[in-house]
Formats: sequence, structure tokens, C-alpha cells
Amino acid sequence: MRARRAAVASGLALLFALPALAGAADVHDLVVIDGLVYDGSGRAPRQGTLAIDGDRITYLGPRHGLRARRTIDAHGQAVAPGFINMLAHPEVSFFADGRALSDLTQGVTLEVLGEESMGPLNEEMKRLMVQRQIDIRFPVTWTTLGEYLEVLEHRGISPNVASFVGAPTVRTNVLGESDVQPSAAQLDQMRHLVHAAMEEGALGLTTMLIYAPAAYARTPELVALARETARCGGIYTAHLRSEGDHIEEALDETLQIARASGAPAEIRADAAVREAYLGAEEARP
Repeated sequence: MRARRAAVASGLALLFALPALAGAADVHDLVVIDGLVYDGSGRAPRQGTLAIDGDRITYLGPRHGLRARRTIDAHGQAVAPGFINMLAHPEVSFFADGRALSDLTQGVTLEVLGEESMGPLNEEMKRLMVQRQIDIRFPVTWTTLGEYLEVLEHRGISPNVASFVGAPTVRTNVLGESDVQPSAAQLDQMRHLVHAAMEEGALGLTTMLIYAPAAYARTPELVALARETARCGGIYTAHLRSEGDHIEEALDETLQIARASGAPAEIRADAAVREAYLGAEEARP
């Protein structure tokens, strides 16, 4: 999926420090001078100047009288790679304002969408998505996750975007929102939907097992779906099934899914995990 590949490529360009390079252009698009540069490597920051041409950093080093169409004096300020919001929910708000200013003004340049996904949808899901809209209204013109990302790309948005495919989205697509279990044929259909989303650029499988209808999925179902993401090099990420008295069982389930599927696992909502073990007062930052 082009939108996801572009997001990842742009993110990598910003995340890794560049050595001092000769200016690639006589006149750069943008030069940021005399900032305290945090290059993302973990090393101590250093005073420096960088030049940007298009969507790439083309120079990082001492100030050499570089010429630019636009110059920013960053003296006394930090210059850093864009931050990544690893669990973002601007899926709907993008239709109100694609600039995503609430995150962008804090330095976030990559939004990773997770827990549910905006595809794959069936006709009933599309109807309900329109019916349930409140203050932000938009037409649902897409069906697949890849098509949703293309809609964003064509509308034009400020941040980069990457997305997981939602296990609850896939489940609703095949089974609806009821507490039912899939037949072998239905599970096979769900697996194919996950695989298709991975081919379209999804980072992996995501779920939120503390909420319905995601909570209706049993462990074997999640293993089968996560196995499809593993085949494509993706991961499994979960908001645990319990954040309280059954936290150990919830953690064990996540590890079981990772081992059985071959997909690396990431656990969401770690603040809730700390609270379960330490108590609300100690867990509070």
C-alpha cells in the first residue's frame, strides 16, 4: 500500500541521524540553523544546522552559510526527529481537519492507528458507520483498509499514517457484533481478510479484548488471525482482556497467541498493568 510505504519511508528518513553531507542543492528548500540537534540515536545533543530538500534531510553539520528559500533560526531550541504516536485515534477527526494539529503542534509526525481499523468493511458496517456519526460527518466511500488510506492520501493530511488491521473489525465483517463463534469456513474468511489487509500495508493485527465485540473472540481465533500477520512479517498488539484481578491470565493469553502464531506481541495500556500491580497511587506518573 503506497500510503503506508510513504509513511514508513518518511519516518525512517527522520528517525536516523545523518552524517554531515555536502549540500545537495545550491539553494535548499529549508535550512534550520543553530539548533540543539537531538538526532534520535540516544547520543548527547549537539549544536548544528540542517538543510531539508523535499521530504529529505540533505545536510546536518556545522553552519556553512547555506542558502535557502526559507530559514529558521532555532538558536536556544531543540531540533528533533518527528515523534511517533503508537496508538492514535484520528481516524474520524482527519475528516474534520487533516492537519491533526493537536498532535502535530506537539511534534508528532507519524500516527499509528490501532485497536480497531477503518476496514475491511461490509455494506452493513458502512451503513452503521454513517448512521452513528455525530459531530463529524463524512461519506464512507471505501471498503478495504487500503482504500481508506488512499482516501486520506487523496484528501491530503499533514502527518504520516500507518495502520494495523483490527481483529474486531474483521470479526464484525464476518460475524456481526453479536457474541457468536465462527465456524471453520467463517474463520477461514476472516483469515483471508487479515491477509488482504496485510498485503495492503497493515503493520499487523490489533485488538482490544476488554471491549465488545472484540471480547467475544476466543484465543484460538486470535491465534489463527495473528498467524496471517506473522506470515507477512507483521506483529500482534493487544489491549489486554483484563486489567485487574485476571491480569496474569490476560498476559498469559497474549504470550500464548505470540508463541502459537509466530507473531511478535506488543501489550497496550501498560499504565493499567502498573496500576493492577502497584495500586492506583503508585502507578500514577
